Amino acid sequence: EEVPDAVIPAASKKITSISSPLRAIVRLRRRYRGLKKSRLHLELPREKPAEFVHTRLLQRQLSLNRTSLYSPSMSFFNQSGFESSQYFTFDTSVEHYSVKKCRRKKSQRKSRMVLYPDKTKKYLPAEEKSKAKRCLLLLIAIIFFQILNAIENLDDNLQKYDLDGLEKTMHREVFGQKVAVESIVELLKDYLATHIHNKPLVISLNGPTGVGKSHVGWVLAKHFRSVMDNDFVLQYFVMHHCPSGVAALTCEVDLSKKISDMVTRAEIEEKTPLFILDEVELMSPVLLDTLRRFFEPNQTNEFLNAIYILISNLGGAEITKFVIQNASTELLQQQRGAEELLSIIQPVLVSVHPLWKAADIVPFVLLEKSHVINCFLEQMRREGLYPDQKHIENLASQLSYYATGDKQYSRMGCKQVVAKVNLL
Repeated sequence: EEVPDAVIPAASKKITSISSPLRAIVRLRRRYRGLKKSRLHLELPREKPAEFVHTRLLQRQLSLNRTSLYSPSMSFFNQSGFESSQYFTFDTSVEHYSVKKCRRKKSQRKSRMVLYPDKTKKYLPAEEKSKAKRCLLLLIAIIFFQILNAIENLDDNLQKYDLDGLEKTMHREVFGQKVAVESIVELLKDYLATHIHNKPLVISLNGPTGVGKSHVGWVLAKHFRSVMDNDFVLQYFVMHHCPSGVAALTCEVDLSKKISDMVTRAEIEEKTPLFILDEVELMSPVLLDTLRRFFEPNQTNEFLNAIYILISNLGGAEITKFVIQNASTELLQQQRGAEELLSIIQPVLVSVHPLWKAADIVPFVLLEKSHVINCFLEQMRREGLYPDQKHIENLASQLSYYATGDKQYSRMGCKQVVAKVNLL
């Protein structure tokens, strides 16, 4: 509809005088602001109250009024466009619009590509492989081969000492001491499996007389002399090397010199010396103090690589009492019985001298009558005599025994077997 000229305000008359490009700019500006306000209206959540929406619209109007200060000719159109703008959208649900907007953003993130100005590549450049990974793999391979080589060296060291052959020999020649033999061989294997030690190996063989302690020492000496030179095995008998008439200080100097010389030579040839000390219960306190110094862990390397076998009758009375009290049970064949017996013997040995704190104690139990008969058979074979079973049982019956139920334990073990066989 055409408006009379009298009704048209003065501002509109001024605008009619403006050129057509300027009017087109004003029209675009009004449309842009209308679209912007409609977008703000769509982004408002439904949960917000009408007062909040009205406040936002007022803030928008105030910002438009501020712009009118700088361009008074544009304020009229801004205000009229703000009041007469209409909002229309095909999306009836604000939630649907927000969901579509989130999906669009996710798809844009997934389809993000790297474009280069010089080339039309749509993919990232290949990452250079770090050299640190190669060095790490090389280090792992070196460590693996070193561990493998160490394991092979340990096996070679055990084969050099032939401990499996030693175990078979001891089971064949030592009667009634299966648990003790297994304990000795296990200790030797653990110690000889490596060349680096923090203390010497000290094994104490304790038990009543005639149960096979000295015979085990003789078997060990014979075996190690066969796998090593005779210079690295020392059998020290107190009654022979230090008789009662000799001063204790002289025996102490002599024993220290023998141990030091053998250890030094063994270190040069990379071997482990073996010291078998029999009749330890007859040693003077001076000799025991000397041995204790050699057993200490804070020493030079050559004194740490040595094996000491202590043989004595100390604790024999306690072992005899324990065996007789538990003869009717199978406690002696169980691990619990061995631990209980060890807890009884160790305080007795430590009360004699503190050097037994550093020793692994292996108790030897009493021998049964069947074991004594085996001792007679073995001794007669060594002497070249024909073993008669009835005659052997007759000889075995002449010995004294502890009778407990259906079992008989020899009081002197196989101590008198050699004398009986020599009388035949």
